[in-house]
This record gives sequence, C-alpha cells and structure tokens, in this order.
Amino acid sequence: MKNWFHSWRAAVRIARRDAWRAKGRSSLVLAMIALPILGVCALDLTYRSSELSPGERLERTIGAADASFRDGGFGGQPILQTPQGDNYSPAKEDDSGGWPSGSADLRKALPAGARWITDTQGAAKLTTRHGLLQTDVRELKSDDPIARGIVTLLDGRHPQKADEVIATSAFLEQSGLSIGSTVSARNFDRPYRVVGSYELPDSLDTAQITALPGAFLAPYTKAAEKAGALAPGSSTTYLVQHAGGFTWNMVQEINTKGIAVVSRAVVLDPPADSEVPLYQRSGWGDFNSSPAADAMLLVSLGTVVGLAMLEICLLAGPAFAVGARRSRRQLGLVGANGGSRSHIRAIVLSGGLVIGIAAAVVGTVLAVVLTLALQPFLEEYMGQRFGAFDVRPLELLGIALLAVLTGLLAAIVPAVTASRQTVLASLTGRRGVRSTSKVLPVLGLVALLLGGALALYGSLVTDQFIVVAGGSAIAELGVVAMTPAIVGLFGRTGRWLPLSPRLALRDAVRNRGRTAPAVAAVLAAVAGTVAVATYTASSDAQYRAEYTPSLPHGAVSFFQMEEGGRDVPAVTDAVQRYLSVETRADVSRVAVGKPGCPPWGGGDGCGRYEVVVPAGNECPMWTVDDASEKFTAAQRRKMIREDWRCKESRGGGIYVDGGLLVGDARLLKVLGITDPGAARALAEGKAVTFHKPLVAKDGTIGVKQITDLKAADEAATNRKPVPGKVSSVPAHLVTGDPATYGLQVLMTPATAKAAGLATAPVGAYFSTDRLPSGEQRQKLDAELAKIGAGVDLTVEEGYVSDDSLFMLALTIFAGLVTVGAAGIATGLAQADAEADLKTLAAVGAPPRVRRTLSGFQCGVVAAMGVVLGSVSGLLPALGLRLTEERQQLRFHEQNLAEGWGGDLTPPYVLIVIPWETLAALLVAVPLGAALLAALVTRSKGAMARRAAT
Repeated sequence: MKNWFHSWRAAVRIARRDAWRAKGRSSLVLAMIALPILGVCALDLTYRSSELSPGERLERTIGAADASFRDGGFGGQPILQTPQGDNYSPAKEDDSGGWPSGSADLRKALPAGARWITDTQGAAKLTTRHGLLQTDVRELKSDDPIARGIVTLLDGRHPQKADEVIATSAFLEQSGLSIGSTVSARNFDRPYRVVGSYELPDSLDTAQITALPGAFLAPYTKAAEKAGALAPGSSTTYLVQHAGGFTWNMVQEINTKGIAVVSRAVVLDPPADSEVPLYQRSGWGDFNSSPAADAMLLVSLGTVVGLAMLEICLLAGPAFAVGARRSRRQLGLVGANGGSRSHIRAIVLSGGLVIGIAAAVVGTVLAVVLTLALQPFLEEYMGQRFGAFDVRPLELLGIALLAVLTGLLAAIVPAVTASRQTVLASLTGRRGVRSTSKVLPVLGLVALLLGGALALYGSLVTDQFIVVAGGSAIAELGVVAMTPAIVGLFGRTGRWLPLSPRLALRDAVRNRGRTAPAVAAVLAAVAGTVAVATYTASSDAQYRAEYTPSLPHGAVSFFQMEEGGRDVPAVTDAVQRYLSVETRADVSRVAVGKPGCPPWGGGDGCGRYEVVVPAGNECPMWTVDDASEKFTAAQRRKMIREDWRCKESRGGGIYVDGGLLVGDARLLKVLGITDPGAARALAEGKAVTFHKPLVAKDGTIGVKQITDLKAADEAATNRKPVPGKVSSVPAHLVTGDPATYGLQVLMTPATAKAAGLATAPVGAYFSTDRLPSGEQRQKLDAELAKIGAGVDLTVEEGYVSDDSLFMLALTIFAGLVTVGAAGIATGLAQADAEADLKTLAAVGAPPRVRRTLSGFQCGVVAAMGVVLGSVSGLLPALGLRLTEERQQLRFHEQNLAEGWGGDLTPPYVLIVIPWETLAALLVAVPLGAALLAALVTRSKGAMARRAAT
C-alpha cells in the first residue's frame, strides 16, 4: 500500500469479497437502503413526468392553435391580463366602484387572414342505461388539425354529422353505453349516436361528450328553457391560427377589445414583469411561493429525509458491527502485517460504501423499470397522462448519493469500534472488557430535559407548533441517546425471569452496541405512531363532542330545487319504498316568479324572497358601518352575551332557503319539536317561528317577495331598504330554544295562500324506526340515479369517525417496523452468539431452548422499544393539543370582541389516549414478534469443529 488510493482500493476489494461471502446479511442491509431509494426515485420520475412543460400544457388546452381567444365578460371594455392569460381584470373600474359586465364580439378581434375554430363547453343531463348522468358537453370539430392534441381518439371515428358524438371512456364506463349506442338529453328528444371514444389527456376521469359546433348546446338550451328547466351555461373559446403567431404587443392590443388571449409564443417566451401592466397594480404580482414557504418546505423535506436516514442507520449499523466482529480475525491479520487503525476503519467503512453503491444502483434501476412498467396504472391513478418520460440524471444521482451516504454513516460506529480492538484480541477472538459510555447518557438526559422544557414552553406560553415539535424531537433524540443505559436498567429485571428470557435479556444487555440501535429504531417508529395516534384520537373525540346533527338521529330529508320540484313525488315514493319510514312530512318553498324558477332567483322573470327582520329587532352592530369603531370590544362582547337581538339562532341542521318552509304539524313531529302551542298555532292559521328577532311588535312576521333582483342588490350594497312586496302573517313564537335543524319559520299551505304567497314542492322529511342498511342505501341511490333529479339527500346517522382505518394503518406500520427491527436484531444476535448456542447444546440444553431463546431475544428488543416509544410519543401529542386549546380560546375571545355570535361557551380541547392502539403496540406486537421469531428459527443448529487457536 503505497498511498491512500492503493489502501482504499484494497479495502474496497476486501469489503466486496466479504459482502459476497455473507450474502444473507449483505442482502438484508442492501434491501433496507435500496427500498427508500427505490421509492424516492420512483416518486421523482413520476412527478417529473407528470409535470407538463408549457408546450405540453398548451397542446392539451389549445391544440395546435397559435392562440385562444375568450370573452373577458366585461362588455368589451379594455382589460389587463397576465402573460399566461389565466388572470385578468378591467383596465379601469366604472364610476360605481364595481366591474363592468356584458359580452364582447370575439370575431371582431380576429386578425385578417387568421383561421379559427370554436370550442364551446357546457353541461347537460344525459340519458344512460342506468338513468341520467350530469355530463360535460363540448362542441368542437375534433378532427380539425387545429384541435390536434386536445382529445385523443381511442376507438371509432370523429363525428361527421350533426347527430353524431364521441364520448370519453369515462362516460361510456359510467353510463353503461358503448360505441353505436344512442344518447339524448333530458327535456330534449333529439337522439345522438356515439361513433367513437376518446380521452382528455389532462383529465382521464371526466365524463364528457363532444359534438360538432352548434349541434347540441344551442338547441338543448332552447328545449330546456321551454320545459321550464334551468338553462345550462356555456362558454366559447376561439382557437386561432395566424402566420407569425401572437406577440405580447398583439395580445395587449387585443385586450383593448375586452378579449383575453392565451398566446403560444407569449407563454413559451413570457415578457419581463416590468412589461406587464397588470403586475404594476397594487396587490398583483407573479404569485410565486414566498421565500418563507419555500424555506419551510425545504426544512420539512430535510427533516423527513434525515429521519429516514437515521432509521436506516440505526437498523443497518448493527449488521455492519456483527460483520466486523465475524471478520475480526481477518482485521487482526491486517494489523499484524503492519496495517494501522486507519486501514481497519477503511475496510469496515468500505463495507458500507460497497453496500451503499449497490443499493443506489439497484434502487435507481428498479425505480426506472417499475415506473415504466406501472406508467399506465400511475396515469389512471393521477387522472392524467404523462408528458415525456422525464429522467433527471442529476436528481437521480443526488438520490443515489443518499444511499451511499447512508451506508457510510451506518458503518462509522462499527468502523471506529473495530479499529480500537487490539491485534491480540482480534486474533484470539476475545472481545475484552467493554464498558458503556458514561457521557452519552448524560447528554441524552440533558437533551430530554431541554426538549421537554421547550415543548412545555411552546404549549403553555407560545402558540407556535414548531416550538412544540422541535422540543419533542430534541427530547426524543435524548431518549435515543439514553437507550444503551436504559437497556442496562432493563437487564436488572433478569434475575426474576426463567432461563430463556434471562439469557435473552443478558445477551441484549451485554451486546448493547447491537441491541441499542434496534431498540432506538423501534422507539422512533413507535413514538411517531403514538404521537399521531394520540393527536388523531383526541381530535376525533373533539369532533364527536362538537358534532352538530343535521336532523334527529335516524331522520331523513331531501330537497330537489330544479325544474320547480317536478321530481319531488317520485323521490318521495322512492324513499318510502326503500327505507323504514314512520312519519312523512312534505314541504314546499315560497316561489317568486314564473314556474320553474330556482329559489335563489336568476333568469328572466325569476325573483326571490326573504323573511324580514323588523327595524326594532335588528342588532345594533349589524345596522351600522364601522361597528368596530363605534362600539368598544367590551360593548360588543356584552351585546353578544346579553342582547337577544344579537344572539344567532342555533347552528347546525340542513340548509333551508330563507329559513322558511311550508308544511304541517307532521314536520314538527319529525324534528322532535314538542311545543304544544306550535301545532295548535298551525291549525289556527299562524306561522310558527323559532327565532325571536323575526317577530314584530304586533305578533306577525313579514315575508318580502323581491322581483327586481338588480335593484335589490344595489339597495343591499348601499344599506337601503330592499324593494319588494311584504306579506304579514300572524306568528307564534316557540320559546326554550329547541333544536330546529335549520328551520326558522313554518307555515301551512293554507296560511301561505291566504298571505298571497305562491309555493312549489321542494322536498320531504321522514322519521324512521331504524337506520337504513348499506343495501337499502345502495338501492335508494340507484333509484335516485334513474330518476335523475338533482337531489340533496340527508340521512342523519350521528357522528361517524373516518379515522379507524387510519389508526389501523398506523398500528400496522409501527408493528411492521417493530417486527422488522426486532427480527434484524434477533438474526444478528443468532449470528453473533452462535458459539453460545453450540455451548448450550453441548452441555445438554434441549433443542427447544434455541427456539425459545430466539423468540425471547426478538420479544425483548420489541418490548423495550415499544415501551420507550409509547412514553416518548405522548409528549408531542399533548403539547400540540394544549397549543391548540390556547389558540382556540384566543380566537373565541376575538370573535366575541368583534361582535360575532355563535356558541358563547368557551372551547375545551379534549385529550384522549388511544388505549386500543397502545395495547396493540405494548402487548400484541412484542408477543407477535416473539412468536414469529420462534417459529422461523430451527431447533437444532449444525455442530462445528473446534476453532483453531
């Protein structure tokens, strides 16, 4: 060995030979390092391939066009836009301070000599084999060269006639149709034949059909309006080809006509921000992520990578340590022939280097192969096609270097330990007297106390999650540093144990360099699991306590707003047929305007209504501008707590338009309202109300019918009375603040008619004798799909936690890591203690001792790691919950000070320990690990000749 290069070359050759000889141990370490590399490389390849370039994005949105034109919606007024065309606003606001509205003529903006096609998009309810399906509808000459890239034809051909369409594969799958089937829209008798299937490369799950321009949306809209249904909105984009494309100056010129432009040339070569007038406005910019957000992302990513490398090093380090001990005679010969400690360290480190390089190569190659093989499945999962298969060599090289670095880090401690062995001890096989470090436990205790203090400070003094998380991480690292000493404390319990567990515990304590890293790896995994499980269980308990039911338990309701409630009788019949209904209460709504108008107004001849709050009953804070300046925080808090005019009605329930429904006393029964005067008041022709501010001094409530929506919006903006006809109805106020589930006013159809209020069916409420089963719900949903109505169905099942699968997954994850780490430690212990096992066999120990010893070795490691991890994981969860409590209390007081109502009860944050998860980790996982290790271990080992001395 003439220089460092030759010495390292020799060390690498020795390490490569040793790795090949110990194939089992080498494969285990290689797999531990290569699996994370495989996952990260595959994630990088998938992300980069799915991240479309600007050119690929343009191909999927505007095809082969040079630009797309669309109406800005500001009546042809000049606009300012971003270079990408994804955001724009009027060049100047009108005198009222608002934005202009109206349409612009796109054709006037087309340059001379340009060629263009239209791309119109809307929606319709289409007939299918199962019923009706809300579907996107597109009108586009899909076989035109300009449209190349927007759609991908899979089968059949493009439409050539007005009665032909093509459909996405998602639509065909959902509808049960195929090429050759006919499809039509509701309220529209004209059939269309499906002549081909296609997909949208950027949205594989979209159900869509495409017809020729003018063949579907315009006649369908007229038919829908004639039938009294809501006319579907549609938008048209012009895809334009023009010699030379469209420069930024041309785009700005077209913007003066109120047209927004997506230019291929501008998107591929955008102008500087200083040349974009929109960016010069206050509040506008490039909207890129802030440096703080980028820094937080990098910190989070670095933390995850660091923890993963730490976990691998903790698991792989003992393997290198055992390998070094099994090669100690070879290392001793190196020392006997003049090798220095640096040469011995180089040989052991080269083992980590060889395994790391092999893991990097294997992980990277497998990632590329698997990503290519699974590309169709990945695309289906993400709902979009890849662009080009994007391989970034530098990124993959950086990920691969992590594998090499991990291998080297895992071999550092074994290398230093091996280099400290004397030549005589190495050649004779003696381990000598070993003592644990006394400094490391002290440092660990200091870190534990410091981290605990930081976490306590973060949870009780500050509101920063990062302080709690950082303190908890420091405390956990302190526990990891104390693990060798804690393992020694566990060893003192061995005097009360039988032979096999006593031997297992003694072996674990005597070989802390092998046991402590495995225990620390289990500790880290279990601590994270317990922390997340405790936080999740506490949050789940909080959600359960704060859950507000929409209806009484087991009750059912539905609302159908479209087409004047035409399908309400059919839906009502379906609910009664498939559910166990006890009481049914039909309800209607107040209708303003022509038949078929939606309750919120909109469209020609359609209005809306509102329940009037008398002037004397309005909360003072809600009737003046700048209430925060005219009332002090104490005054606002006092009004919220004491003034009945400022108390909001009980929250929860389903949305009831205006809080007013037209029905009878059966609705009171379904909602569980037992006030005897309410049913009597309905029979007397009075309206029943549950909200005191709605009742005027003369004992009536007012319902205002608003027909001029534009004037109403202007009046509301200027805080003026909204014009409209007010109908007064005698009212009965229900006291006691019962749960009304969103209902504020109820009147009978006769009372509404007497008040001059027109009504329209809107839905029904049902009480049931038992909750519907899954089969009943499926049958009902299938029936509603056949009816095709836009039904808002609510079944009150109470609070249903969706965290059970998550908690189970956490437990399984921690269990797998625990079993894996304990299994690795057990396998290394068996390899390291083979001489002891042969000695036991030689002195007459029964064969089962070998099996039971292996099981207890695995169980001891798992039990120690689980106990320490469970205790360590509670700290961050408790700290985060206490921090949340402080934040919610401050937010509650701030709401009261600003005059917001709602629940006046101060929030209380629950802390719940997930005992089921802890029991599974503390009992089931160590026991399962021990049984598994015992089952896979042979009872008899091969006898070997006496080692030469």
